[in-house]
Amino acid sequence: PTDNGEVTVLQAGRHEFPFTFQLPESLATSFEGKHGSVRYWVKAKLHRPWLTVKKVKKEFTVIEPIDINTPALLAPQAGAKEKLARAWYCNHGQVSVTAKIDRKGYTPGEVIPIFAEIDNCTSRAVVPKAAIIQTQTFIARGTKKQKKSVVTSIVGDSIAAGKREVWHGRALKIPPVGPSILQCRIIQVEYSLKVCVDIPGTSKLLLELPLVIGTIPLHPFGSRTSSVSSQYSVNLDWLSTIPEQPEAPPEYSAVVSSPEAEQSLAPPCRNELGGILEGPFFAYIQEFRFRPPPLYSEIDPNPPSDNTRPRCMTC
Repeated sequence: PTDNGEVTVLQAGRHEFPFTFQLPESLATSFEGKHGSVRYWVKAKLHRPWLTVKKVKKEFTVIEPIDINTPALLAPQAGAKEKLARAWYCNHGQVSVTAKIDRKGYTPGEVIPIFAEIDNCTSRAVVPKAAIIQTQTFIARGTKKQKKSVVTSIVGDSIAAGKREVWHGRALKIPPVGPSILQCRIIQVEYSLKVCVDIPGTSKLLLELPLVIGTIPLHPFGSRTSSVSSQYSVNLDWLSTIPEQPEAPPEYSAVVSSPEAEQSLAPPCRNELGGILEGPFFAYIQEFRFRPPPLYSEIDPNPPSDNTRPRCMTC
């Protein structure tokens, strides 16, 4: 039966019915987690008289677009932490770490350059590490469960006692992982970059920077723009000094009346040019060189008279 109640009888054979569904604008990305999942599928049912209903289900994937080319996701992320190393109630010095990344939003396959400084003021060697952490949050019936897992990690060189280690853009590549899920009410998937320092005899020093894994990568012009803007501020004050109207050109007499200008416009030596410059034609050129140009006027000083016959344009 159709929507208006009419019954369509199908003859024996194969019949195809194309259809479309308009998906809502905000749908959570398909996801398979430990305590829950986000799945989408299409179901079709065939009702037959005196027979069981035949059902068919076809799953499909939804990816919510997350554009990292936004000011919030292009903003640099930075932080600093310090920790006193204690063992058997004795103070063995302090370990401090500062870290920075160029932006908050990245896409799978990109490389995150990590800029960090680790100061080891203790009496023992420490080891710095960096990792991308995925946090799955499941909310149902007022309770919340979380699952954290390491997506990828790197280990730095051991830092001796009293030494400092500097990371000048240590590369950490993002593996193929699912994008962040931030707008779903029951399931959230978040990412973070953790820089930690293993300190013997005490707990780790942890510094966490938020990350968002998106689906729309950085535009070709966005990489340089974001990195430059994060370090320098563009000074546009010079734009205010540009006049609204251009200045008028200088007078001709002010340009050629100076002694230097007259000397530069002096005719060449006759001995150099030989007999070419002899004769009345050269005298006419010399007179024309030092004569100022005629004054410009929008009014024709010699208007055509009424008795003048108009000239044919084809003549």
